[in-house]
Amino acid sequence: MEPALVAAARDWLADDPDPVTREELAAVIESGDEADLADRFLGLLEFGTAGLRGALGAGPNRMNMAVVTRAAAAIARWVHEHHPAGGAGPSVAVCFDARHRSAEFAEVSAEVFAAAGIRAMVLPGPLPTPVLAFAVRELGADAGVMVTASHNPPEDNGYKVYDGSGRQIVPPVDVDIAAAMVAVERVVAVPRTGPDDPDIVRLDGSIVESYVDAAVGLVEAGGPRDVQIGYTAMHGVGAAVLRRVLAGAGFAPPVEVAEQVEPDPDFPTVAFPNPEEPGALDLGLALASARGIDVLLANDPDADRLGVAVPDPSAGPADDPAGWRALRGDEIGALIANHLIVRGRLNSGSVLATTIVSSTLLRRMAAAAGIPYVETLTGFKWISRAPGPDQVLGFGYEEALGYCVDGVVADKDGLTAALVVAEMVAMLKAEGRTVLDVLDDLAMAHGVHQTGQWTARVSGVDGMALLAAAMTALRNDPPSHVAGRPVTVVEDLIDGDPSRGFAPNDVVTLHMDGARVVVRPSGTEPKLKCYVEVVEPVADHGSLAVSRDRARSAVDAVIADLASLIRL
Repeated sequence: MEPALVAAARDWLADDPDPVTREELAAVIESGDEADLADRFLGLLEFGTAGLRGALGAGPNRMNMAVVTRAAAAIARWVHEHHPAGGAGPSVAVCFDARHRSAEFAEVSAEVFAAAGIRAMVLPGPLPTPVLAFAVRELGADAGVMVTASHNPPEDNGYKVYDGSGRQIVPPVDVDIAAAMVAVERVVAVPRTGPDDPDIVRLDGSIVESYVDAAVGLVEAGGPRDVQIGYTAMHGVGAAVLRRVLAGAGFAPPVEVAEQVEPDPDFPTVAFPNPEEPGALDLGLALASARGIDVLLANDPDADRLGVAVPDPSAGPADDPAGWRALRGDEIGALIANHLIVRGRLNSGSVLATTIVSSTLLRRMAAAAGIPYVETLTGFKWISRAPGPDQVLGFGYEEALGYCVDGVVADKDGLTAALVVAEMVAMLKAEGRTVLDVLDDLAMAHGVHQTGQWTARVSGVDGMALLAAAMTALRNDPPSHVAGRPVTVVEDLIDGDPSRGFAPNDVVTLHMDGARVVVRPSGTEPKLKCYVEVVEPVADHGSLAVSRDRARSAVDAVIADLASLIRL
């Protein structure tokens, strides 16, 4: 093996405070597996779209005790540098989900914060990510840390960081913290307290109760509640809090997918614990079709995302899983926005916001309603910052099943979104209508906005280099046509767009007449993501089905062509 690589590995081994990963790394060195060792030492995990995220294991390119200790020490340094003079001392809210080692990583973080003279307020986890985001503002903390990898596979974990506003950090904060992580010379020299240090405060359930009360305030008291709700927690931590939210708002308990309702870090019934993934809702749809459910709600493991499925008479009877349809994130976003608009929930200072990879339908809806609209870069850290002076985020969403209603939480929240969807379905049911009727109305008013995705996943030491090469090839030699449609504009954000407040971003957009393709590397996983939208006008209600078929076929054609153009 390369001597420098072995030397780096042995140096890391000597500085690793965790006997589990020390043993793991020693075995890799002993085995002589250079490819494995090289992958572990590609570099220190970096902050992406949603903080640190990576596979559990030994080495700087993995999630482990050594990396978490570095991250906590770096955050402590940043908090001290930015804590206002005078008043109470600095504090950080700490929480964790039910993934492998999440509780340990949260505990280590708290001990590092306390040793640095920072009050570590540890929530009574495991809990959903939105509760932590809420708690940061509620408790007046300087920052927040959530140990979670959200919807990633079971072998992963992560570390999401919030500033004192309860929003995910953005540049230059992430850059500053990353630099401070690198500046930690020896992990074993980072001070830690014991678990009983007085600066580690173990919070009780009252913080969760405060979150529940705030969530319940989003819906109309005394409104229709006649709705049968099905629910899956996808083996995550959402069920207990969602039960309380629904009960507090006057809804009957949801019918739960028993196999998926309790936390299980191995996610045994799904290949990927993400409501977007094919097959992830199979157990939920089987339950919904067998129990007379009106709407199926699905959280991802940390409950910051929400999937929704509804009966679709055009697909089959509701007592057959084939007669159900999982709504796309863009459809759910449009439905929630429409609900808030038509029910008069948005005040004069409200803003509607979504990202550059989401459907353009929200833009048209906002214009028709006379409501300010903002488009941001990908990620809720940007959506949460969409409002300008004297404005509030009335509703923001991203196509990847993330929604923020009325800013109760300054981040995506799958629990409050679930509550609002339940209210919407109940109100429509009382009127003899369904969400599919509303989607028809929106298509008639604004055209069919059909969206789709194509994803190329890579792995290994060369994986990230392949993604970079694919993006370079696309921007240097973009196609003149995609699926027979002339490309009219190529928009490249590699240098940012100051006119829209966009920082440099590795995103290329191909604009065509009635269609658009946005291409970017994922910020959380080693894959390239292509977002496709086709807009088809609708002449009248009788031609709606034809317009939808035409739009779906066009999206499929664009995706097929992309797969041949971008070879990964």
